[in-house]
Formats: sequence, C-alpha cells, structure tokens
Amino acid sequence: MTLLAVVMVTWNVREWALRALHALEAALDHSGLPARIWVVDNASADGTVEAIRCAFPSVEIIANDVNRGFAAANNQALRAMGFPEDPEAPRYVWLLNPDTEVQGEAPAALLRFMERVPRAGVCGPRLIHPDGSFQHSAFEFPGLAQLFLDLFPLHPRLLETRLNGRYPRSWYARGEPFPIGHPLGAAMLVRGEAIRSVGLLDEGYWIYAEEVDWCWRMARVGWARYCVPAAVVVHAGGASARQARPEMIRALWASRLRLYRRHYPAWKFRLACGLLAWGAGRWAQALARSSDPQALALQAAYEAVQHTAQEALQSSSLL
Repeated sequence: MTLLAVVMVTWNVREWALRALHALEAALDHSGLPARIWVVDNASADGTVEAIRCAFPSVEIIANDVNRGFAAANNQALRAMGFPEDPEAPRYVWLLNPDTEVQGEAPAALLRFMERVPRAGVCGPRLIHPDGSFQHSAFEFPGLAQLFLDLFPLHPRLLETRLNGRYPRSWYARGEPFPIGHPLGAAMLVRGEAIRSVGLLDEGYWIYAEEVDWCWRMARVGWARYCVPAAVVVHAGGASARQARPEMIRALWASRLRLYRRHYPAWKFRLACGLLAWGAGRWAQALARSSDPQALALQAAYEAVQHTAQEALQSSSLL
C-alpha cells in the first residue's frame, strides 16, 4: 500500500504549478517520505502539461480535453488510485493547490499527527501568505451568521471572530493541533479509510465548497478534523479563479446553495436562500452605480445569483 499520494489540479497556471511541484518534491525529500504525485490538468492552454512532463517525469498526469471542474478532476486521480473500493489504495491523500509552496517539515508533521490520532479523518496545515503574514487556514462549518457577514460586511473585527467561522490567531501561534470544522481545501490531507467510508468528492460542485461538503459528510460518520499548525504551507490563493471573476462569483454561490441544501434543515435553507437573494440584489444595485469597467459583468453575475436564490427559495417553499 502506498503511504501518501498527492493530487494537484491545474488550469492555466503553468508557472505556479512548476513552483509548487519543486517545493513539494523538496519537502518530501527533506522529510524522507516517498509519495506518488498526480496532476490532473483541466485543458490548460498555456503548456502546463508539457512543462510538467519535461520537468517532473515521475509525476503521473491526467490531461483532460475539457475543464471538468475541481471536484471531478480530483476524483479522476482518486479513482485511478483505486478509491473508493480498493483497500490497497493509498493510506493518505493530500489535495494540494498549484498556488502553494510546501515548507520543509510540513508533510512529515501532517502524517505524524494522522498516525498518532487514528480518529482524525482530515487535517490541514497552517497556511501563510507569500509575504509570511497570517492566513486563516481552517473554519467552522458555515452558518447563517457567516452568510450574512459575507453579504453584508459590518465592522472588520467581526470578520475575525468565531461568529464568522474563524479560529483565534492565538490557536495557530500555540503550535498545537486543534479541532476544526474543515481546513481550507488548498492543502487538505485525508485518510484513505475516511474516503472509503463516505465516498468521493461530490461532482455537483464544479468549484468551491466541495471540501466543506466532504468534511461535513465525514463529520456525520464520526471522523474528526484538525488543523496542525506545526506544518506550514505558503498559499497565494485564487491563481485560477482570478482568470474568470464573474464566472467564479456564479460558481461560488451555486456551490454554496448546493451545500446549504444538502446540510441545512429546510427552515434554515429557506432563510439562507432569502438572505442570499437580498444580499446579491444589493451588490448588483451597488455595481450598477460603479464606474469600474468590470462592473457591468459583475452586476450581471450578482443578478444571476439573486435569480438562482429566488428560484431555490420558491421551490423549497413548495415542498
């Protein structure tokens, strides 16, 4: 059985991916850990596949001819490893974004923790920005307060609180593992047994929220989730998403609505739909008054989100 497999999904991020793979291989060598590395490319047009094949001949590549989305691309690699049925599939799988740089001891620190805590199904490292500054790496499962603060930002201090699903910075600074709802999907280590117990990622999420859904499903069957601050990974964030911002706004809220529908009781889902319709409408109105050249496309995106939320609210009220 392979101890560790790493999966990286790419889309037009050649230079980011090459940098991430260099850092990953250096960290694995530093830790003395053998690992199989998989890259699933979603039809990049910037030579990502060719560059990786040249620079990293041992990396196993799945090259898609269309963009299949993040969850489906990860599942391609997971199925190729034998998940969810094969008991000889890797013991651990690390989902790693191409806009990350793994620091030396991170892989070993994460694996040591998972070996020590057999009830842990998922763990994530401490993420930092490229300039070394703090980045929130783990979150509570999203509630209505978080949704409200996303749509109606109030005082900045509220964004840093448990009300908004954030954990205190002092918890990261202590350096000790702490229980969480879910880690950010940019660098999420998952136990193979946990994957077999709940199945693969839900491909109904094209991008965003798929890791939250996965962790929520694992939580419901008893798997714990942790942040391991001793493991450090630099995370730039959004390298692929910035290429199509209005489309990503639509994708983000479509995924969140799917998440709310799957994991909220009916009354809470209806409240979430109402909040989203209200908030998206306010954003659309604000953008209509903007002189930003991109404002028109963003306005249309928020209007589409408002319409989708209204439809979801109406259909849920008829059930």
